[in-house]
Amino acid sequence: MTRTQYYVAASIDGYIADAEGRLGWLFQFNDVEGVDAHYKAFLAGVGALAMGSATYEFILAEGLKAWPYAGLPTWVFTHRALPAFEGADIRFTSEDVSVVHEQMVRAAEGKHIWLMGGGNLVAQFARRGLLDEILLGVAPVVLGSGAPLLPASIPGPLELQGITRFGRGFVELRYEIPRT
Repeated sequence: MTRTQYYVAASIDGYIADAEGRLGWLFQFNDVEGVDAHYKAFLAGVGALAMGSATYEFILAEGLKAWPYAGLPTWVFTHRALPAFEGADIRFTSEDVSVVHEQMVRAAEGKHIWLMGGGNLVAQFARRGLLDEILLGVAPVVLGSGAPLLPASIPGPLELQGITRFGRGFVELRYEIPRT
């Protein structure tokens, strides 16, 4: 069964990017034992992606030659024209998330939908009852400011389903979103 998941990492104080919109603080944990294998296992279960325009523009700014999520249909929620990666299955949309979610479920073909980024976008899915779980990596750093994990409220309380520890201090908390 397709589940819609917000797979994200944040600082202890709840930021997914620093005040300049960068992720350097997070990349220091790429080599922590088990993180890479865990990410690859998660990605193998993904059938479709969704992200906001700021997340997409962050990926564009990385200067990559090819789309890093080849083979995965990706919806970018935006009201502006943005450049596409050649050969990538990227669909730019300004439609309501509930309309697009149906398309994503079909495209995922039984795999999961990854809400990659944009706390506001994730909150829109949650408010419409379309978010199933949050897979929250918590990095042992304090940023003090930046892009918040979820800048809008979502229905709760959330139900903790699991905790995975990686190395010295990096953990993943898996929360299920209760249906009301």
